[in-house]
Amino acid sequence: MADQIATLISSAGLTQETFLVFCVIALLVVGAVVVIITSRPILDIYPYLNPSARVRARKGRLFDEKQISEIVETNDIEEVENYLKGVPEYADVLEEYSLDKALDVERANTYDLVARLAPKDIKAPFAVMSKKADIDNIKSLLTAKEVGYDAEETKELLIPCGSLYSDLESLADAETVTDVITGLDNTEYAGVLEDALPQYENTKMILSLESALDKYYLGKLLRSTDVPSDENKQILYSYIGTQVDVANLKLIIRAKEDGLDYDAIAPYILDEGYQLREWKLKDLMESPDVTNVISGLEGTKYAESLTDVMTVYNETGSVAVFEKALNAYASDYAKSLATKKPLGIGPIIGYLIQKENEIKNLKIIARAKREADFPNDKIMEMLL
Repeated sequence: MADQIATLISSAGLTQETFLVFCVIALLVVGAVVVIITSRPILDIYPYLNPSARVRARKGRLFDEKQISEIVETNDIEEVENYLKGVPEYADVLEEYSLDKALDVERANTYDLVARLAPKDIKAPFAVMSKKADIDNIKSLLTAKEVGYDAEETKELLIPCGSLYSDLESLADAETVTDVITGLDNTEYAGVLEDALPQYENTKMILSLESALDKYYLGKLLRSTDVPSDENKQILYSYIGTQVDVANLKLIIRAKEDGLDYDAIAPYILDEGYQLREWKLKDLMESPDVTNVISGLEGTKYAESLTDVMTVYNETGSVAVFEKALNAYASDYAKSLATKKPLGIGPIIGYLIQKENEIKNLKIIARAKREADFPNDKIMEMLL
């Protein structure tokens, strides 16, 4: 056998030493391919190990059902605050701010934390989400000037978070809505507000300015995601896309309740939807009323949640039931996404949605506790 191999090597014009060199090279190449194939899953997981561990640790400190029930059972708003002061996540902010502002600060801090923790390939969308504090502060400024608040009253409305907080705080002494927009000239929001200013001047309603900011935010959020190239990005795109669809649906339903037509709604709708593409959004905006909007969603993933509450809407006439149903759908969908990639983006999305819901629930409880004798069982029904 050895003689036959030697003969083959000689017939190929190779020396035995040269043949051995080729064999070694071949083994190295095969070994490198095996290493790459076997290590690829580890390389995909590695960037998520530290972020996942950190958000899991924080997730373990979120309120469970028993703790939420205990907060609901408190007698008044002071007891709610005292309960939260015993929780490290809320104690520091409550030492410095009122309850409502403390909750807003905690939410802003959460988005800022996730933006800093997120791996590089998915960081951009979370960086956009962290700018929500700036947008909320701009809305507060516009509202304050619309109702004639002075500088001190205006500052009380601002959340001390976000990259623009110092600049926005300096605009607290602006006299008019137009002065605020002028003062934002060097920010990324200047163009969108200037474009919406004529509509505001015609109607004297800041809704047009707020809707323009919402559209800008959602558009930037949707465009911050790359074409999904792996499962982590696919999950993130689904999460963001659902938020965009839900925001569009809320606006269309509310507009139809107010009797607005397509021309009045279209400027504020982001037509780069996720499941609801431009043609579908156009059909919904052209629907004559809320009932037809809901029936027009047949075949989409939002249909069941909204048709389930049609009876309640017919009884009460309140579109709030649809908004609550959409919020619940978005929350449940995000939770389902959080289970799909436990060694990837899943824990990050899971923590974010649960923390958001926790803060929303605390706000609901706080509002209820400010009303005398508000039934606890009614509060439980309102929670997400």
